[in-house]
Amino acid sequence: MTKKICILGSTGSIGRQAVDVAKRLGIKVVGLSAYQNIGMLISQAKDLNPEILCIGDERYYTILKEQFPNKIIIAGQKGLIELATYENADLILNALVGISGLVPTIEAVKAGKKVALANKETLVVGGKIIKQMIKDKSNENQDYILIPVDSEHSAIFQCLIGEDNKNVKRIILTASGGPFRGKKLDQLKNVKIEDVLSHPTWRMGKKITVDSATLINKGFEVIEAMFFFDKKTDEIDVVIHPQSIIHSMVEFVDGSIKAQISNPDMRLPIEYSLTYPKRGICLIEPLDFSKLKQLTFEEPDFETFFLLKLAYDCAQKGESYPVVLNAADEEAVKFFLEGKITFVDMMNYVAKVVENHRPQQINSIEDILEVDKIARMELKKIVEGEMS
Repeated sequence: MTKKICILGSTGSIGRQAVDVAKRLGIKVVGLSAYQNIGMLISQAKDLNPEILCIGDERYYTILKEQFPNKIIIAGQKGLIELATYENADLILNALVGISGLVPTIEAVKAGKKVALANKETLVVGGKIIKQMIKDKSNENQDYILIPVDSEHSAIFQCLIGEDNKNVKRIILTASGGPFRGKKLDQLKNVKIEDVLSHPTWRMGKKITVDSATLINKGFEVIEAMFFFDKKTDEIDVVIHPQSIIHSMVEFVDGSIKAQISNPDMRLPIEYSLTYPKRGICLIEPLDFSKLKQLTFEEPDFETFFLLKLAYDCAQKGESYPVVLNAADEEAVKFFLEGKITFVDMMNYVAKVVENHRPQQINSIEDILEVDKIARMELKKIVEGEMS
């Protein structure tokens, strides 16, 4: 592999695995970023010898500069943008968490970079804008592509290779069901943080693990799929598949269904995003069908996990609704992980913010950031009111 990459968010769950995959494939990592985990960033930099390093929290800039006086050291949001548009990088892997990943993705697109996207918020809140930007780039005949890193969207992406999107009848997103599959709402009132973070099949960061427990993460993936694959909400279904062996499926107009199947291991979709359009070596445990006892499927419980239904509603309404949903969820998850609100309250507060929202048109990044700011303030106001 002669590809050169920058990894935004290299100290998070996806970022760490991306570092491992790149090393094992012989891909040169020319840039890294972290927000506050300066220790791990320094360790990664000593191991990989990148050309450019970015620290999100500017308080750590001096430490990083002292450690690497001969490297390009940047910081803050401006630093992330510089890293996302770094001239010597062939591909940008965006593994940032939250809305902080939006602007770097947009700037990378403007710069004509290929982007391997693990930051779901980018398309959830900015899908309309980014889709238009990609269309404009295509019109300029630039070599550009947005490659999904999430296991579900990578699966769909792989199933669609060589296919005409007009022949796609339905996209089927699979979900493990999280740690509370089969539970009813009244059984979730007193669940503890450690219960929520005990995902049955995946090992992920805390934010996405909480979102997987409420199933709002699957709702975000529905919105992502709309923009990744140019489909409407009624063409995207969610099915619970506890074994997490089938990572998603595509049904075609003739009734044929394609599925991408493997053991649950994020290194596979990460690798595919880095090697596309080629395939690399096998880095995961191969699937042994003789040991598979059963593959089961069931409908989601929209009553208990009502945030999944809410995400569908926000996707259908469009405009500012997905921005509000994402912002309220990010803030509510923070409060929950700090032990200030319960699991069920967290879901209820998100729903209340969305319910109170008056929709606005989204035509720019500034529109997104303003709606995001107001929604966060609204969530905080509700929580603080309940706590007082």
